Amino acid sequence: MKQTPKPIYGGQAVVEGVMFGGKKQTVTAIRRIDGSFDYFYLEKNSPLWVMKLKRIPFLRGIVALVESSAIGSKHLTFATDRYEEDPNDPAENQQVAKKESKLAMWLGVAVIGVLSFIFAKFIMTLIPVFLAQFFRFLVPSDTGQVLLESFFKLLLLLGYIFAVSQTPIIKRVFQYHGSEHKVINCFENGLPLTVENVQKQSRLHYRCGSSFILFTVVVGMFIYFLVPTDPLWLRILDRILLIPVVLGVSFEVLQLTNKCRNIPVLRFLGYPGLWLQLLTTKEPADDQVEVAIASFSELLRVEKEGVPVQNDVSDLELAE
Repeated sequence: MKQTPKPIYGGQAVVEGVMFGGKKQTVTAIRRIDGSFDYFYLEKNSPLWVMKLKRIPFLRGIVALVESSAIGSKHLTFATDRYEEDPNDPAENQQVAKKESKLAMWLGVAVIGVLSFIFAKFIMTLIPVFLAQFFRFLVPSDTGQVLLESFFKLLLLLGYIFAVSQTPIIKRVFQYHGSEHKVINCFENGLPLTVENVQKQSRLHYRCGSSFILFTVVVGMFIYFLVPTDPLWLRILDRILLIPVVLGVSFEVLQLTNKCRNIPVLRFLGYPGLWLQLLTTKEPADDQVEVAIASFSELLRVEKEGVPVQNDVSDLELAE
């Protein structure tokens, strides 16, 4: 008898917590300063035309990125605003929940998330171009320029990740990132979600966004071989216009490596992305794993029973 495949879940580390998302729902759990858990719920209400675009290869990756940026920004904002607030503070309990229309919420969060992503992508794309162009007198060929540009892009990526990982708050976020992967691995391996079982899992995962970022460097290099590197203005224009192409192809490569992860000969295709996760994830403490388990368990519950109608006073920003 053919087994029904398990649903695919993704996640994101936030400040002192973890967000998990399924097909229709997303849930974040954070640990507040008094040790209690606080939850944030956001339903995925994609328009029909967006759902249709998500079925088209190469376009679906770009749509997924925009959607995940919008949703992730909202969850990150909740975690950042809430984790340091004391739920026992009378002043906080007197706050009135702010209600947003779905349209305003989606537009506002999408704009912030997408603009942040585009800004970062432009920096990561254009700075290596100027650095490579500076050394054209040493590396004049188009092939050499693309290789040099890709080297600088990889160097910039690794340097940035290493630099931010030295800050205490990002170190903790990377630990929560590790706990997120461990929980998903535990679930996909069919084990009960206990701290002991989760801690035994790998903190690396083939579907991680860190792998996707690395694939944009590699995929971009091969795509750039197809266009000229001179003159400089045309090179810059090509890089900007090709951003959606690189993102779309990289997403398909990420999907391919995930499908091949259990095939011995092909699983190595995802290794570069896993190696990068050695920087973007850290081994979590047991209390961090507890938060990740709470978040994932709440998502599973919400998928069956729905988002709670009546909420504790701490859930001031519950999404409609």
